[in-house]
Amino acid sequence: MKYAADTSVSSEKSRAEIERTLIRYGCQGFAYGWDGKGNRAMISFEMNGRGYRIAVPLPAKDAREFTHTAERGKPRTPQAAEAAWEQGTRQRYRALALAVKAVLEAAESGIWTIERVLESFMLLPNGQTVGDWVQPQIERAYLTGEMPALLPLLEYKL
Repeated sequence: MKYAADTSVSSEKSRAEIERTLIRYGCQGFAYGWDGKGNRAMISFEMNGRGYRIAVPLPAKDAREFTHTAERGKPRTPQAAEAAWEQGTRQRYRALALAVKAVLEAAESGIWTIERVLESFMLLPNGQTVGDWVQPQIERAYLTGEMPALLPLLEYKL
C-alpha cells in the first residue's frame, strides 16, 4: 500500500506544508506551478544561493486505477473516478511533503549537505536540472561502456 493512500489532507495543505518546511530549513524563495495538461506539478525554490526544481508526476485521470474499481474492475461513475483521482493526487503531495522533510532533516543533521541531497533537482545555467542532464549520459555510459566528456557545461557561463 502506498504511503498516505487514504489521506484526507488536501493537496493545497500539503503544498503549504512543503513551503513552510522549506522556509524552516532556510529556503530564500519558493514557487509552485503545474502544467496545463495536469500531468505534473512543480515546486521551485532557492537555498544557499542555488536554484532547485522538483517535478512531481501527477496521476493520469484516465488511468484504470481511477476509472475502474479495484475489487471487480467495474467502471466507476465519472464522479467516483474524479474522487479516486483526487485521492491519488493527495497521496502524491503527502509523499512529496514527507520526502522534502526527510532530505532536509538529513542535511540539517549533518548526514549529507543540502547540495548532496538535492543534487538531482539543482538547476543548471541552461534551465535543466542536474538529474535531467545527467540521466541520459549515465544511460549512454552504461550502453557504450564509455564515460561522457568531463563537464561539457563549461560552454555555459556561470
